Amino acid sequence: MRVYVVGGAVRDRLLGLPVQDHDWVVVGASADEMLARGFRAVGKDFPVFLHPRTGEEYALARTERKSGRGYTGFTVHASPDVTLEEDLCRRDLTINAIAQDEDGTLIDPYGGRRDLENRVFRHVSEAFAEDPVRVLRVARFAARFDAFSVAPETLALMRTMVDNGEVDHLVAERVWQELARGLMETRPSRMFAVLRECGALARILPEVDHLFGVPQPPQHHPEVDTGIHVMAVVDHAAATAQPLAVRWACLLHDLGKADTPVHLLPHHYGHEAKSADRARAVSERLKVPLDCRDLAVLLAREHGILHQARALRPETIVKLLERTDALRRPERFGLLLEAAACDFHGRPGMAERPYAQAAIWHAALTAVRSIDAGTIARSCTDKASIPQRVHEARVAAVKARHAEEEEEEEE
Repeated sequence: MRVYVVGGAVRDRLLGLPVQDHDWVVVGASADEMLARGFRAVGKDFPVFLHPRTGEEYALARTERKSGRGYTGFTVHASPDVTLEEDLCRRDLTINAIAQDEDGTLIDPYGGRRDLENRVFRHVSEAFAEDPVRVLRVARFAARFDAFSVAPETLALMRTMVDNGEVDHLVAERVWQELARGLMETRPSRMFAVLRECGALARILPEVDHLFGVPQPPQHHPEVDTGIHVMAVVDHAAATAQPLAVRWACLLHDLGKADTPVHLLPHHYGHEAKSADRARAVSERLKVPLDCRDLAVLLAREHGILHQARALRPETIVKLLERTDALRRPERFGLLLEAAACDFHGRPGMAERPYAQAAIWHAALTAVRSIDAGTIARSCTDKASIPQRVHEARVAAVKARHAEEEEEEEE
């Protein structure tokens, strides 16, 4: 029985990065032997065990044979006679197919260290094509290791997998899992660039793919291309360490621009409502968490008016705060403003400029929340008039706040 640490832990150590988790492969042992040593079996599809003290995962060396479509269509063979090299051969990329034994010796039968040095993602074997999740994983790795490129032969294989329909068999939950992880990396746009280059983006997120090549008014968007703008917005969200819900909202905020009739381009009148409908549909198709879905819909619907804060009447400001449920959910409204700021900054020359609109909205929300709706309700003899009376009081509070700000500016 021999034990090796494999995969990401070895890769990250060689790159000089912090090692978060260890994955272990056990060669020359059976499931019964692992149980006899106190390990606890947890694997359903293949033999994985938890160490009795550390809780880390130990997997028996195994081989896999394709037996159906999609990422679940495999027959797994694990036995004491499976070698380490056979186990490493089934892995996706050479940089993830390096092992280290208990003495610290590296076992690298497929050239992973060379590809680490050359900053290349290269598939280990043609078995890569049997699992469509690997297309998503390569794209996600590109978002994490943004100095790496995809080997031409690997990119060609990924294109073949898309053309053969393998990607179409991915289930929504797994697509979302990989997209979410990629969005949380340092440069999410790289993930979408790789997916687009191999053709997978058109299958997985056609709504985003359709944004590339759609023009916008250059006076507002010097980058012109809507797809390029959206990628800059998502990268700014990553650069400012925004949570997943904000990053997802940034990705979907302009989807309606793909629906603009050609004769109206580069203008996109009313695209916010279309974007909101598409953001909801995409989120529900991929079964994303509700907080991500709801923030995406809000940003898509409201980002245009949020940017106009300086020019809005108090009545309009209060209506937006009410329909976004900002009074009951101020934390979510804060995330909405963070996402709107990313949209503002996701244009050439705007990254360092302050998003002054956020302060205006925060001040307005503070003014509106100062109104005691309960007191107003108790003073009303006509109960049906309570909502209108509360609304009017909120508008008056925002007006008063604006007057105070104007006086401060004059001073």
